[in-house]
Amino acid sequence: MIRPIAICVVRKADSILVFESRDSVKNTTFYRPLGGGIDFGEYSIDTVAREMLEEIGAQISTPRHLGMIESVLVLNGVPRHELVQVYEASLVDKSLYQVASLTVREDDATTHPAIWKNVSDFRTGAAILYPEGLLALLD
Repeated sequence: MIRPIAICVVRKADSILVFESRDSVKNTTFYRPLGGGIDFGEYSIDTVAREMLEEIGAQISTPRHLGMIESVLVLNGVPRHELVQVYEASLVDKSLYQVASLTVREDDATTHPAIWKNVSDFRTGAAILYPEGLLALLD
């Protein structure tokens, strides 16, 4: 199945807000902006606002559509096909820009940190950013 998702790029100087995850089969660590699945009947711009509120309890302002990425990948040995709507937005609560990490709460009640990661780490290959092609949209 093709999964439509929307992600939200939030910038702080030369960094973006991402969560860290692992591919246990490839034994690699990667990063991705926050976001999630687009519900049936929901516009992707509404998805990013809902996901940011659900995942970190934050409201966003001025979401701007950067583009769409078709992502075909294998994650933890499972093939995936995603249509990723990419938005850039600001956090309404400016104090969130001052914290080193935020707690992301998933639908299944699991939690993990979201951190500010310098974009140069992705450009130099020191860190992996998904979806592939996102760096081009950030320029």
